[in-house]
Amino acid sequence: MWAVALATLAACSGPLPLGEDAATPPVPDFASAQIAPPPGVNPDGCWVRDIAPAELETVTRQIEVAPTRFRTETVQVIKRERQELIFETPCPDALTPDLISTLQRALDARGLYRGPVTGVMDVRTRQAVRRYQSGRGLPSGLLSIQSARGLGLLATPRDQL
Repeated sequence: MWAVALATLAACSGPLPLGEDAATPPVPDFASAQIAPPPGVNPDGCWVRDIAPAELETVTRQIEVAPTRFRTETVQVIKRERQELIFETPCPDALTPDLISTLQRALDARGLYRGPVTGVMDVRTRQAVRRYQSGRGLPSGLLSIQSARGLGLLATPRDQL
């Protein structure tokens, strides 16, 4: 009887997509994140807005309350505040299956992507992009122009060299 109830409950919620877990914040798709170019930038570029969640760290320490007596205290410390990110990204017409396949191979070569090369910007790919960009100060799964250039996917204009 319990087995039937558990199976029914599991069918209702459905499994998480491959590579996704409860600790990983969702990555928006380009369409929901796209915004108008900010003032003072190239109006022909594509821009997105993403929210980077706060990073918390749980710290446990022993506090001496009397000689040879200690109390355990656990607190959460904010390592990084929640932040709104606005950055330029390759436009949707540039994100071809060939470019995404090359992105997946580049991330795989760096040990960040684990999965088949599909040419699709799926959950695994966006999470690998987030891992790559987080190490460079941009905790987002939406590919930035700078990351695409850093991975060798897009040419860097001469005036930016």
